[in-house]
Amino acid sequence: MISIPFRGFSTLLNGAAKTPNYMRSWNPIPVPHRTIPEPRGQDLDFVNVAHSHLINSDWAKLNSMSTGLTPYRMKHIMLKIKKDHVLSFEFFNWVKAQNSNCQTLETYSIILHILSKNHKFKSAESVLKGILGSGSIDLPSKLFEAILYSYRICDSSPCVFDSLFKTYAQMKKLRNAIDVFCQMKDYGFLPRVESCNAYISASISLQRGDIALTFYREMQRYRISPNVYTLNMVMCAFCKWGKLEKAIEVFKRMETMGFSPTIISYNTLIAGYCNKGLLNSGMKLKILMEKNGVRPDDVTFNTLINGFCRGGKLHEANKIFSEMKANDVVPNTITYNTLMNGYSQVGNSEMGGRLHDEMLRNGIKADILTYNALILGLCMEGRTKKAAYLVKELDSENLVPNSSTFSALITGQCVRKNSERAFQLYKSMIRSGCHPNYHTFKMLISTFCKNEDFDGAVEVVREMSERSIAPDSDTLSELCRGLWLSGKEELALKLCKEMEMKHLMPEGFDKAKTINSRAESEEKENGENF
Repeated sequence: MISIPFRGFSTLLNGAAKTPNYMRSWNPIPVPHRTIPEPRGQDLDFVNVAHSHLINSDWAKLNSMSTGLTPYRMKHIMLKIKKDHVLSFEFFNWVKAQNSNCQTLETYSIILHILSKNHKFKSAESVLKGILGSGSIDLPSKLFEAILYSYRICDSSPCVFDSLFKTYAQMKKLRNAIDVFCQMKDYGFLPRVESCNAYISASISLQRGDIALTFYREMQRYRISPNVYTLNMVMCAFCKWGKLEKAIEVFKRMETMGFSPTIISYNTLIAGYCNKGLLNSGMKLKILMEKNGVRPDDVTFNTLINGFCRGGKLHEANKIFSEMKANDVVPNTITYNTLMNGYSQVGNSEMGGRLHDEMLRNGIKADILTYNALILGLCMEGRTKKAAYLVKELDSENLVPNSSTFSALITGQCVRKNSERAFQLYKSMIRSGCHPNYHTFKMLISTFCKNEDFDGAVEVVREMSERSIAPDSDTLSELCRGLWLSGKEELALKLCKEMEMKHLMPEGFDKAKTINSRAESEEKENGENF
């Protein structure tokens, strides 16, 4: 094995037969060495006396000395006790309570070196979060510099930089974390795989799969060996990014890399298949995991049930639900909500009600999503009174209606072609602080148009515009044609002008074509009358 001179971790460069060119050209900058002047006179006396009180745990005498403490004296006291990480942390916290003005970036750096070298990472991370919570713009660069320049004097370990990188990742400060990563590389340090995982996890949670995958490539470039958790997250990122084939490649490479796929590995890929509508592939993977001795869990079954429900294949979803129970995997709130929502989407409120009853019999508590599914099922059938009764139940269950609740109720009124009542519910929705989505607006416009209440439809479009939501081309065309045919040409032109001014004119909308189609309709009507 070729030895490469750099300060790294045990996860790096294991069993390398040949060193890549980019590693050969990696010439880290030597860590600088900065000293601080030795204490003299009164400073020296103070440090020695305080040190004596500390090692004897005489905090009462220390309290009387707190007013004489300075950042310079604090640094020297901490350097004298650095081998005792417990005492060092006690002293650091005592200073924080007694005379916080003495704490500087240098003193913070010293305690971070002491804690990290002794593998007290949780304590180090809590100190870091305290510093980084200040929100100072130039703090990140100054903090790294302070840690770097005190590294040698504290006889520290690379773990201190790893802690800084990981803490930024956990705080979801991705730019700061990657800045630290780059600075670490400059000085020959690399983070541990666990810290890299924290960064990838934070990127995915912020819907930045692209950043997660770019960072994984950096891990490969610097030969930071991934673990199974890394690969699971990389698969997840590929799936979220729509690159299912790449996720499959990672899954297939797992065994060649010495890893056995875990339940999370299988569930991630099954979710990827289901999101692409490849339900048969998802089912085949479930069979494979069982053959390989990995027992499907509630996430596996819920993912498949959700996939079949979204595909409108409720019979198949129900079969998986039955298999789930037969395999002694207990259905949870997510399971029942998914099935109820599936049946509600097709207007089968009876089946939704049966599932709700079963759910309650099994002692599973309903949540707002449960009620939304039930309400939607009733509203799809136009049973708005019974839906309203369920809404009243929410108070007794300590549940608050959300946007989906209102959207379902609006759907019910639209099914009944009661556009005015639907619009009143929309206004209640806004007053409640809930936000309508595009589907809600489109449904309202369509209902007003069907009722030939084009003024009401225009009001809805203007509500959309206020929220910077544009109608689609077909919806706007339908409305404009209705306005022209009802003799409201000026209102149609005014609405189009308003949309253009706000840059909300939908792509594909042809105003001239809409006007011409109206003219053709009039000519046809006149011809028939003739």
